[in-house]
Formats: sequence, structure tokens, C-alpha cells
Amino acid sequence: MKILLSLLACAIFGQINAQEWANVARFKADNERIIADNVPVKLVFMGNSITEGWKSFDPNLFGGTNYINRGISGQTTPQMLVRFKQDVLDLNPKGVVILAGTNDIAGNTGSMSVQEIFNQIESMAGLAALNKIEVFLCSVLPVYDYPWKPGLKPVPKILALNNMLKTLAADKNYKYIDYFSEMSDDKNGLKLSLGSDGVHPNENGYEIMKKVMLNTIGPSFK
Repeated sequence: MKILLSLLACAIFGQINAQEWANVARFKADNERIIADNVPVKLVFMGNSITEGWKSFDPNLFGGTNYINRGISGQTTPQMLVRFKQDVLDLNPKGVVILAGTNDIAGNTGSMSVQEIFNQIESMAGLAALNKIEVFLCSVLPVYDYPWKPGLKPVPKILALNNMLKTLAADKNYKYIDYFSEMSDDKNGLKLSLGSDGVHPNENGYEIMKKVMLNTIGPSFK
């Protein structure tokens, strides 16, 4: 009996830790409001600090409920997958924009291969598609070096992951939002004019992202 109780306690504690690790409660109140009010949602933007920071530079884009921002700074794809149901599926949007992978390449939650990163994104996309939510897969933005973890040489991994995501989009009839091509310099890093730290866009960077995104999603999502 003691062993059973101990195992149960470990399972519950592990679940709580997993939830805290993924920050699933971050948007809980707002999600509940949207669901209770039966608010129609066009797009949910799932991502990390690049998505989260977008609403600060362009609050009008996320000022209403047509576009819902669900970016959390520092997150990797396994964390996003844990909270994908609460922050995307339960809101019943017409579509989801998934921008993820750069923090995985930086090793924020441990070492991950390109294939492992791709698998997490593929899982999120598959869950959305099963729920009849249109999928928009975003390229990882260009990075030549991560200032908080220099020397990782991320360019080959970013290029490989983007190629896999583009192929997945074509195979599954998802749409591919190609930020990389518009924002990369001759070293496949982020253009200096688009972000001072080489990772996060500035106002000019977000303007390009907005243009590319709106040109890709189609009129029914605008």
C-alpha cells in the first residue's frame, strides 16, 4: 500500500512539475475567458520569445481576438507540445501559426537533434490538423550565433530543419511561412538591420515578418 501511494505521489508530483516546466498555466485565465465567451479565433500564434515579443512591437496585430499570441520566452518544442491543447486546440481557431525550434537548437532544455526538434513540431501540426485547424509552419529565423551560448554554429541545423519543415508542409498540404529567406544575410545569419542581438527581431524585423505572414495566410485569415 505504501509503495502504491508513493508511486501515485510521484506520478502526481511529476505531472505538476511537467506542467510548471511547460508553463501551462500562463494563459489559463485568458483561455477560459475566450472559451466562455465563445469568441471566434482566426489564428493562434504558438512560439517562443520571438512570438511573444511580436505583440510588444505590433500591439494592433494582437489587439483583438482574431489573432491570439501564445508565445512564451525561452521555450522549446517539447514545452510547446505539452501546452498545445490548452493554448491552441481548446480555443478552436481556424488556423495555427507555429514558429519554433531555435531554442531547441540553442539547447535551452538540453541537447536535441534536428530530427527530434522536427518530430515535436510535426506532432503539434498533426494535432491541429486532426482537429480541423489549418496549419501554418514557419521557418526558423536566421541565427549565426546565439549570444547566450556562443560557438554552437547553428546555421547548418537551421537550414536542415527549415528544409524538413518546408517538405512537411508540401506533403501534408500545410502552408509554409518563409521568414528565413527575407531576413537572412550573406552568412545565413539575421540581418543586422533587423535585430541587434542576431536572434530577436526589432521593429523592422517584425514588419517583414508581418508582411511575409499576411502574404502567406490568405484572405480568409486576414
